[in-house]
Amino acid sequence: MITRCCALLISLICLCGAAEPLPQAHAHNDYEHPRPLLDALEQGFCSVEADIYLVDGQLLVAHNLKDVQPSRTLQSLYLDPLRQRVQANGGRVYPGGPAVTLLVDVKSEAVTTYAALDRVLRGYAEILTTYREGKTSPGAVSVIISGNRARTEPAAQPLRYAAIDGRMEDLKTDVSPALVPWISVNWALEFQWRWTGEMPAEVRTGLAQLTARVHAQGRQLRFWNTPDRPEVWRELRAAGVDWIGTDDPAGLAKFLKP
Repeated sequence: MITRCCALLISLICLCGAAEPLPQAHAHNDYEHPRPLLDALEQGFCSVEADIYLVDGQLLVAHNLKDVQPSRTLQSLYLDPLRQRVQANGGRVYPGGPAVTLLVDVKSEAVTTYAALDRVLRGYAEILTTYREGKTSPGAVSVIISGNRARTEPAAQPLRYAAIDGRMEDLKTDVSPALVPWISVNWALEFQWRWTGEMPAEVRTGLAQLTARVHAQGRQLRFWNTPDRPEVWRELRAAGVDWIGTDDPAGLAKFLKP
């Protein structure tokens, strides 16, 4: 259950007016901030990332298994507050705004964790993007599974409530964007340049070509393992990268705002 304090904070945010949505802003390891989800939403972020472990039937949010706490469930930190926001804001997380993505990074065993996640998500169907027989019905919140990703099980479901975070190898297949809408790339595995000095022309060209390739397949692109600095964000934005991740929500929000 949402604590009384958390519920009050959410209500105050909704009543005081939502931040302007920032469609490229992704809160990396969002749960490590003082107020998970709420800090990101106050800055206008449209994507947040939560690591989960399946422990005794509960989906617990933490970066490491040793840090899990029974009170910090995916429902209490993310799904319940998101549903309250959607109900308060006329069916959207931000009034009249775009869908918000909840990137769920699975740290425990893929198949059993997905089964538990699927059961939980069914209880929030009214706010979620759903996928039925290859067709997408957009909702206020889109759930994408990263980390230890079950592949066969979601693909076989006639109705599901989550999509899969893709990798570079998915660009070589004909997998549907309805199943794999994102491609997430470890920068260090794709490019040798390490963000020292001016970006070389060949790196800038390669980045633009990769972005175009992802977009041509109807998918979105996200990099991870990049430095958290404005000059990095500037290059990613200029290349048309869809999601810019950060551990500094206030800094990225300041950079992205007009």
